[in-house]
Amino acid sequence: MCLRPAAADTGIVFHRTDLDPIVVDGVVDGVVDGTVDRGGLPAARSGIDTLVPARWDTVSDTVMSTTICNDAGVKVATIEHLMAALAGCGIDNVVVELAGPEVPIMDGSSAPFVFLIECAGLEMQQAPRRSVRVLRRVEIDEGDRRAVLLPSDGFSVSLEIEFDSAAIVEKSGFFDLHNGGFKRDICRARTFGFEREVSRLMDLGLAQGGSLDNAVVVGRDDEIMNEGGLRYCDEFVRHKVLDCVGDFYLVGGPMLTHFAGQRTGHASNNRLLRKLFSDPANWEYSHEVPQPSTEPMEHMEIWDRPSKMSGVIAGKIPGKIAATA
Repeated sequence: MCLRPAAADTGIVFHRTDLDPIVVDGVVDGVVDGTVDRGGLPAARSGIDTLVPARWDTVSDTVMSTTICNDAGVKVATIEHLMAALAGCGIDNVVVELAGPEVPIMDGSSAPFVFLIECAGLEMQQAPRRSVRVLRRVEIDEGDRRAVLLPSDGFSVSLEIEFDSAAIVEKSGFFDLHNGGFKRDICRARTFGFEREVSRLMDLGLAQGGSLDNAVVVGRDDEIMNEGGLRYCDEFVRHKVLDCVGDFYLVGGPMLTHFAGQRTGHASNNRLLRKLFSDPANWEYSHEVPQPSTEPMEHMEIWDRPSKMSGVIAGKIPGKIAATA
């Protein structure tokens, strides 16, 4: 995988280089290449488009991870940890060249991506950064799973998880992700799984490269099998927050909202975004700088809070997408 700079307003685009046709003397797979360049992005050749935009409406699968797919059926899987790193580093425009159908798992967290991005450096671009502001309560309730977006001047997450394991002691948390909060509190949290589920996942074609090097594994006796144990006492909660950050960055920029979830995952995250964008009255674009949350929101306040605009002024004119790297 290689991250390449992109022009302002490009957004985050994955390029499946392994599917690029062979070009010999201007002939592409036996057909003369007559396509045009698309604003600096690779041209589509021979009838297949190898570019997959990272957007909420290109999500095609949410089983164990988030997969996106373009109109030609080209897919990229397990994008959430990289998307979270891009969100945490403030990157809005980048072409992700990928020589395969899945983003490398690295150590199961976003930390390696954040490290390499910081080594490469960021470039400020001449375009104002654009956020998606949630204007009113948007909620999905699926019985034992609930998720809600509330109006806010920044981005914060409160999450409750539930797994049948004595190893998972800390089951809830509140996180404000401003001023380096993602790098400081979230990015090192690793994905996790249970030894008893490994065979089932492999039968489904999942977790083929899974190991103690790229995931926290809970043993059959509820012990942490990884040498060194957990990175945080609540690493399970923090990784679920990491997944939320990555899934929500598919809106095309930062969100001004407080997200609260109970037993949520990739599927409910995407359903919540689809409900948000199903009604233009739910959201607007904003160029305001996100503000830190002053204090955690109590769960009862979140779930009992009535739907209202909360003083947010609607009708602002959308501008260009944010651009930082």
